[in-house]
Amino acid sequence: TSGAIVQVWDYERSEPVTKYDWGMDAVNKLKWNPSETNIILAAASDRSICLYDIRGDTPLKRIFLKNKSSCLCWNPYEPINFVVGNEDSNCYTFDMRKLDEAKMIHKDHVNAILDIDFAPTGKEFVTGSFDKTIRIFPFNGGRSREVYHTKRMQQVNSICYSMDSKFIISGSEDTNVRIWKSNASYSLKPMLQKEKEKIAYSNRLKKKFAYNKEIKRILRHKHVPKLIKKKQDIKHIQTESRTRKETNVRNNSKPGALPYIPERKKKVDGVEE
Repeated sequence: TSGAIVQVWDYERSEPVTKYDWGMDAVNKLKWNPSETNIILAAASDRSICLYDIRGDTPLKRIFLKNKSSCLCWNPYEPINFVVGNEDSNCYTFDMRKLDEAKMIHKDHVNAILDIDFAPTGKEFVTGSFDKTIRIFPFNGGRSREVYHTKRMQQVNSICYSMDSKFIISGSEDTNVRIWKSNASYSLKPMLQKEKEKIAYSNRLKKKFAYNKEIKRILRHKHVPKLIKKKQDIKHIQTESRTRKETNVRNNSKPGALPYIPERKKKVDGVEE
């Protein structure tokens, strides 16, 4: 359980087995590692991500990000990696062995990410956001594969995959639980062999010509609400402006005065052990 401190319980006892306190305001989220069952991952309200090992008396490591993290999830097939949903609208994949920089930044949301869950296959994860959309990301891709939204759905507070990874269940602020297909074009009816072969052939063609400029544009294009499209355009202008300013400062400074820092390192404020 989490609160002001992290407590590990035995369900047959009324007192906690272990307590951990690292001087944080409050711990919002906790997740056990699915493979190394002694390791706990926690997100706190002071912008930190902590790792605990219940075999020891003290926490292992702590990293600080630029913004507060509201959700996290371990990769079930690569349990050394975990994804963090941040309030800056991005998801960050970290390797627990090397926490000084993010392994991957997943972008596309325009507002805070409220919940995140991995597919049982470990190949994809789904996110629910304050911007009233659900997005599906490949675990090694920076952009979302699919986006779901409706006119009535409000901010998505909780999200999870079904155990066969074919469906996604979401709970939103408008008091509704919705079930989505993880693959929008997937047919729920029993298919003939010819239909299966046709779908497999189409997918193979998409994969073969994925880097063709026109095909890439068609595959990436997703219909989103007008408000989100406007926010995406504003975000793009702000990013270009920051990059242009940094380039101008670097060009008008002494060589080496403003070293180039990769974006994956910029997002991490510090690491404590």
